[in-house]
Amino acid sequence: MSANAAIMRAEALSRKPGCAGALAFSRTGNSAIGEFGDATLIRKFGDVPDDLSAL
Repeated sequence: MSANAAIMRAEALSRKPGCAGALAFSRTGNSAIGEFGDATLIRKFGDVPDDLSAL
């Protein structure tokens, strides 16, 4: 998935009834061994906390 597709999906999800917000992020890794780097925030929509480390 591209960054643009992630942004479009997050925006659409943020508009669903009952959804407070959504975010688009990217990360790299190896799904075969379950090893991933830290996520990088691309864009957020709606009521999403600024500090995501507590989630």
